[in-house]
Order: sequence, then C-alpha cells, then structure tokens
Amino acid sequence: MLPVTLRQLQVFAAVARRASFARAAEELHLTAPAVSMQIKQLESAIRLPLFDRSGGKVTLTLTGEYFLVYVQRVLGALSEAENLIAKLRKVQTGVLHLGMLTTAKYFVPHLLAAFMKEHPGVQPRLMEGNRQELVDALHRNELDLAIMGRPPKELDTRAEPFAKHPLGIIASSQHPLAHASEIGTAELAREPFIIREPGSGSRQTMEALFREWRISPPVLMQMASNESIKQAVMANLGVAFISLHTVADELHSGKLVALRVDELPLMREWQLVRLSARVLSPAAEMFRHYVLENGEEFLQRWFEPAPALVPASLPAEPAVKPARKSKRKQPSPKARRSPARR
Repeated sequence: MLPVTLRQLQVFAAVARRASFARAAEELHLTAPAVSMQIKQLESAIRLPLFDRSGGKVTLTLTGEYFLVYVQRVLGALSEAENLIAKLRKVQTGVLHLGMLTTAKYFVPHLLAAFMKEHPGVQPRLMEGNRQELVDALHRNELDLAIMGRPPKELDTRAEPFAKHPLGIIASSQHPLAHASEIGTAELAREPFIIREPGSGSRQTMEALFREWRISPPVLMQMASNESIKQAVMANLGVAFISLHTVADELHSGKLVALRVDELPLMREWQLVRLSARVLSPAAEMFRHYVLENGEEFLQRWFEPAPALVPASLPAEPAVKPARKSKRKQPSPKARRSPARR
C-alpha cells in the first residue's frame, strides 16, 4: 500500500481541479508553501511526478491523470461513508441489546418505555440477571449496554454513572427495631438476615460493609430475587440489606421501614457499562445518550423517597429527591456507633 495520507490526496485533488497551487491553497485554507510540501511528499511516495510545472502552468502528467481517477474514487467512497454515518446518527430504528441487574428491574423498564416514546422504531432486547450473569454476557459480547452498580474489573469496559443509588437495611414495620431512632452495629449483629445469592452485587456490597463494621450477623435464608426478599421481610422473618429503589412503594405505604443505622443509606451509583472494544449500534448509542441526559432526573421523579430514605447525617443532599416531612422524631446527628465500633 502506498505510504500516503488522506490530506495529501485531498490536496492533490484540489490542485488538479484548480490547476493552481495558490487557488488550491485558498480552497483548503492552507498556505501555498504548505500545499507545495504536501505534493512534494506525495510525489516522493509515488516516486513519479504528478504535475508538470513548466511554462508557468500547472498541468497533470500522464501519471497524475491516471492517479487522479483513483484518488477521486477514494475521496468519493469516503464521502459516501460520511453520508451513511450521518444517516445512522439520525436513524430511529435498530435493535438494542440491554442488560439490567434484577435490582434495576424496578425502574429500567419504565426508563426504556420513556425512551421508546421518542424512538418507537427501536427494538429492545432486555436481559435480566445478577451481577455475575451480566458480566458473563458482556464477556460473550452479547450486550450493547448493561445497567449495573460496580463495573467489572475483570473486563475492559467503559462505565458511565448516571444516577445515585441508595442501599440500606429494611425491616417489617412490626419489627422491634422498626421505630428505633438509633441502631448500633452490635444490635444488627444479632439480627437474622435474608440475603441474595452469590454473584449478586448487593450481596457483595453488604459483605464488604459488614467486614468494615466487623460484624457477622446470622443468615436466616438466601433468596435469588429482591421480590422474594421483600415478601419475607414484610412477613417479619428477618431483615435485609437491599437497594432502596426496589422498596420505595413499600416504604411509602408503611409495609417496610428503612432502619436508622449510622452511615446508611449507603450511596452508590447506577452505571451504564459497555465493552470498550464494542462499537455501539445507532439504537444503543441513542439509548446511551438518553440515559446519561435523563436517567438521574427520571429516578428522582419515579422514586420520591420515603422519610426513612434520608439519613439524619445527610440533611442537605438526599439520593433521589427532597424528602417528605416525617412525623417521627428525627435522630440526633451525633455519632451512633455501638461500643463494638468505637
């Protein structure tokens, strides 16, 4: 392949078209010496002259005439490619392969529905799974995008945060700790927990938090869905560490409460994750832009927090929207650590 650049071909075509180095320079917004240098380098790469400069005129040599045919084909093909890309950027159809955590199923379908109203021609293919299942699907290159918490370290991915994600410990409204204003980690260490299965992102976050707190509460049972965990907690079988986005309705209705524990809710972020090497389809690129521009505002509207969603230690910046006034007495902002953590 000839060691030439696109810029050299563009300059060559302009000089051939204008029959003048000076006029080609004006067209390309270059200086005449810069044009001469580009042509000199091109002729050096070809090792044949392209222009005859004798007699004060600039004309194509026989080599230049033949070469111009192919240069015009190259530049024409690039122009067609540019037009196609422009059309793809505006395209309103296509397939979107989207993965979501089971925790995110409480808002992603609604976010997707809002997107579909603006782009009705897009065909979504939605996969639900725990964190490990999404990582495996990304590794198999089956997903354009995945909505999850922590991006996988074992894959070369690009992650873009788009909204806050509060996690906390929930209990039945009949639980003895339900209305306690201050709960220490020593008390939590005695409570039976209902937990997610291995591979779940919320379970990994919970285990990391418990290691930090140096507690190891008893595990009553393990369940593979947040819905099952919610039902078990409402039945007062135990407590659970869970995404508060999954229980917003139950918190508002009073069926569940978020326990008032220091450092909770734990604030994380929802991430839009994709393989770094994957070229997004036009439909996926449109959805990506939509989520990054509208995701946080959407979650703020969709999950107006119950009073217990807002920690006493964070009076100014709640996760999803200014909290409603609670009838319960607000706890003191002073430290509430148990003797085990002091």
